[in-house]
Amino acid sequence: MRNVLRTAAALAALALTLLAAPQATAQDSPSSDRRIGGTSVMLSENGVKDARTRAIAEADSDAVTATATLCGSGYKLEYAERLPDSRRYGTLFTYTKFTTGSSGVCVVFDNNTSGAKHMKLKLCPNKTGATCKADEGTFSRYAGPVKYENNTGKYVQCSMVTALMWDTNGKVLIDRVTSATVCD
Repeated sequence: MRNVLRTAAALAALALTLLAAPQATAQDSPSSDRRIGGTSVMLSENGVKDARTRAIAEADSDAVTATATLCGSGYKLEYAERLPDSRRYGTLFTYTKFTTGSSGVCVVFDNNTSGAKHMKLKLCPNKTGATCKADEGTFSRYAGPVKYENNTGKYVQCSMVTALMWDTNGKVLIDRVTSATVCD
Protein backbone atom coordinates (compact mmCIF):
# COMPACT_ATOMS: atom_id res chain seq x y z
CA MET A 1 0.00 0.00 0.00
CA ARG A 2 2.86 2.40 0.81
CA ASN A 3 4.35 1.88 -2.65
CA VAL A 4 1.02 2.68 -4.30
CA LEU A 5 0.66 5.89 -2.27
CA ARG A 6 4.25 6.93 -2.99
CA THR A 7 3.81 6.28 -6.70
CA ALA A 8 0.52 8.19 -6.79
CA ALA A 9 2.06 11.14 -4.92
CA ALA A 10 5.07 11.19 -7.26
CA LEU A 11 2.82 11.10 -10.34
CA ALA A 12 0.64 13.88 -8.95
CA ALA A 13 3.70 16.03 -8.22
CA LEU A 14 5.06 15.38 -11.71
CA ALA A 15 1.72 16.28 -13.32
CA LEU A 16 1.49 19.53 -11.34
CA THR A 17 5.05 20.45 -12.30
CA LEU A 18 4.41 19.82 -15.98
CA LEU A 19 1.16 21.77 -15.96
CA ALA A 20 2.45 24.75 -13.97
CA ALA A 21 5.87 25.24 -15.57
CA PRO A 22 4.78 26.28 -19.08
CA GLN A 23 2.26 28.76 -17.68
CA ALA A 24 4.82 30.41 -15.42
CA THR A 25 7.30 30.66 -18.27
CA ALA A 26 4.76 32.23 -20.61
CA GLN A 27 3.81 34.83 -18.03
CA ASP A 28 7.33 35.65 -16.85
CA SER A 29 9.06 36.15 -20.18
CA PRO A 30 7.80 38.31 -23.04
CA SER A 31 7.53 36.79 -26.47
CA SER A 32 10.61 37.43 -28.56
CA ASP A 33 8.66 39.37 -31.19
CA ARG A 34 7.78 42.05 -28.60
CA ARG A 35 11.40 42.93 -27.82
CA ILE A 36 13.60 44.83 -30.24
CA GLY A 37 16.54 42.59 -31.09
CA GLY A 38 19.72 43.35 -29.18
CA THR A 39 17.96 45.71 -26.75
CA SER A 40 15.82 45.61 -23.64
CA VAL A 41 13.24 47.86 -25.33
CA MET A 42 9.77 46.40 -25.76
CA LEU A 43 7.34 47.15 -28.57
CA SER A 44 3.77 48.06 -27.70
CA GLU A 45 0.96 46.02 -29.21
CA ASN A 46 0.67 48.61 -31.99
CA GLY A 47 4.44 48.72 -32.46
CA VAL A 48 4.49 44.96 -33.04
CA LYS A 49 1.84 45.36 -35.75
CA ASP A 50 3.60 48.25 -37.56
CA ALA A 51 6.23 46.88 -39.96
CA ARG A 52 7.75 50.33 -40.54
CA THR A 53 8.24 50.94 -36.80
CA ARG A 54 9.83 47.50 -36.36
CA ALA A 55 12.15 48.08 -39.34
CA ILE A 56 13.29 51.49 -38.06
CA ALA A 57 13.83 50.12 -34.55
CA GLU A 58 15.84 47.15 -35.78
CA ALA A 59 17.93 49.30 -38.13
CA ASP A 60 18.87 51.75 -35.37
CA SER A 61 18.70 49.88 -32.08
CA ASP A 62 21.16 52.32 -30.44
CA ALA A 63 18.79 55.26 -31.03
CA VAL A 64 15.82 53.23 -29.80
CA THR A 65 17.68 52.27 -26.63
CA ALA A 66 18.77 55.86 -25.99
CA THR A 67 15.34 57.39 -26.58
CA ALA A 68 13.56 54.71 -24.54
CA THR A 69 15.94 55.42 -21.65
CA LEU A 70 14.98 59.10 -21.81
CA CYS A 71 11.29 58.21 -21.42
CA GLY A 72 11.87 55.99 -18.39
CA SER A 73 10.74 52.61 -17.19
CA GLY A 74 7.54 51.00 -18.36
CA TYR A 75 7.44 52.71 -21.75
CA LYS A 76 7.14 50.65 -24.92
CA LEU A 77 7.89 51.78 -28.47
CA GLU A 78 4.58 52.65 -30.12
CA TYR A 79 5.66 54.35 -33.31
CA ALA A 80 8.78 55.44 -35.20
CA GLU A 81 8.91 57.59 -38.30
CA ARG A 82 11.82 58.91 -40.39
CA LEU A 83 11.30 62.56 -41.25
CA PRO A 84 10.66 64.25 -43.58
CA ASP A 85 11.03 61.18 -45.82
CA SER A 86 13.82 58.83 -46.87
CA ARG A 87 16.29 61.75 -46.54
CA ARG A 88 15.90 61.25 -42.76
CA TYR A 89 16.90 64.52 -41.15
CA GLY A 90 15.22 63.28 -38.00
CA THR A 91 13.36 60.34 -36.52
CA LEU A 92 10.26 60.73 -34.36
CA PHE A 93 9.88 58.11 -31.63
CA THR A 94 6.73 57.73 -29.55
CA TYR A 95 6.47 55.49 -26.51
CA THR A 96 3.43 54.53 -24.45
CA LYS A 97 2.92 53.13 -20.98
CA PHE A 98 -0.31 51.56 -19.74
CA THR A 99 -0.07 50.01 -16.30
CA THR A 100 -2.31 49.84 -13.27
CA GLY A 101 -2.38 53.32 -11.80
CA SER A 102 -0.33 54.99 -14.52
CA SER A 103 -0.48 55.70 -18.22
CA GLY A 104 1.55 57.94 -20.42
CA VAL A 105 2.87 58.94 -23.78
CA CYS A 106 6.46 60.09 -24.35
CA VAL A 107 7.92 61.53 -27.54
CA VAL A 108 11.52 62.12 -28.61
CA PHE A 109 12.66 63.77 -31.86
CA ASP A 110 16.09 62.43 -32.84
CA ASN A 111 18.34 64.74 -34.89
CA ASN A 112 19.91 62.63 -37.65
CA THR A 113 21.87 65.46 -39.31
CA SER A 114 25.58 66.03 -38.86
CA GLY A 115 25.11 69.31 -36.96
CA ALA A 116 22.94 71.11 -34.45
CA LYS A 117 19.54 72.26 -35.70
CA HIS A 118 16.80 74.42 -34.29
CA MET A 119 14.07 71.94 -33.33
CA LYS A 120 10.70 71.98 -31.63
CA LEU A 121 8.78 69.03 -30.25
CA LYS A 122 5.27 69.61 -28.93
CA LEU A 123 2.85 67.14 -27.34
CA CYS A 124 -0.83 67.92 -26.79
CA PRO A 125 -3.08 65.52 -24.85
CA ASN A 126 -6.41 64.58 -26.39
CA LYS A 127 -8.38 66.92 -24.17
CA THR A 128 -10.15 70.17 -24.97
CA GLY A 129 -8.37 73.12 -23.38
CA ALA A 130 -5.38 71.05 -22.26
CA THR A 131 -1.97 72.66 -21.99
CA CYS A 132 0.52 71.34 -24.51
CA LYS A 133 4.09 70.56 -23.46
CA ALA A 134 7.04 71.47 -25.67
CA ASP A 135 10.81 71.34 -25.93
CA GLU A 136 12.41 73.87 -28.28
CA GLY A 137 15.97 74.94 -28.92
CA THR A 138 19.08 74.12 -30.89
CA PHE A 139 19.93 70.46 -30.48
CA SER A 140 22.69 68.28 -31.89
CA ARG A 141 21.15 65.02 -30.63
CA TYR A 142 17.43 65.24 -29.90
CA ALA A 143 14.50 67.34 -28.74
CA GLY A 144 12.58 65.92 -25.82
CA PRO A 145 11.60 63.86 -24.12
CA VAL A 146 8.18 65.41 -23.81
CA LYS A 147 5.69 63.42 -21.72
CA TYR A 148 2.08 63.43 -20.78
CA GLU A 149 1.14 61.09 -17.93
CA ASN A 150 -1.91 60.53 -15.76
CA ASN A 151 -3.35 57.83 -13.58
CA THR A 152 -6.61 57.22 -15.45
CA GLY A 153 -5.44 56.48 -18.99
CA LYS A 154 -7.59 59.28 -20.33
CA TYR A 155 -6.26 61.71 -22.91
CA VAL A 156 -3.15 59.66 -23.68
CA GLN A 157 -4.69 57.93 -26.69
CA CYS A 158 -4.84 60.21 -29.72
CA SER A 159 -2.47 62.78 -28.23
CA MET A 160 -1.05 64.96 -31.00
CA VAL A 161 2.66 65.53 -31.57
CA THR A 162 4.33 68.22 -33.67
CA ALA A 163 7.95 67.85 -34.82
CA LEU A 164 9.66 70.84 -36.43
CA MET A 165 13.24 71.32 -37.64
CA TRP A 166 14.85 74.31 -39.34
CA ASP A 167 18.17 74.76 -41.11
CA THR A 168 20.61 77.56 -40.16
CA ASN A 169 18.85 79.96 -42.56
CA GLY A 170 15.45 79.38 -40.97
CA LYS A 171 14.14 77.16 -43.79
CA VAL A 172 11.77 74.47 -42.53
CA LEU A 173 13.26 71.02 -43.05
CA ILE A 174 10.61 69.08 -41.12
CA ASP A 175 7.04 70.05 -40.26
CA ARG A 176 5.18 66.96 -39.09
CA VAL A 177 1.96 66.83 -37.10
CA THR A 178 0.64 63.37 -36.27
CA SER A 179 -1.01 61.35 -33.57
CA ALA A 180 1.48 60.16 -30.96
CA THR A 181 -0.44 56.89 -30.65
CA VAL A 182 -2.48 54.78 -32.99
CA CYS A 183 -5.80 56.54 -33.15
CA ASP A 184 -9.18 55.59 -34.63
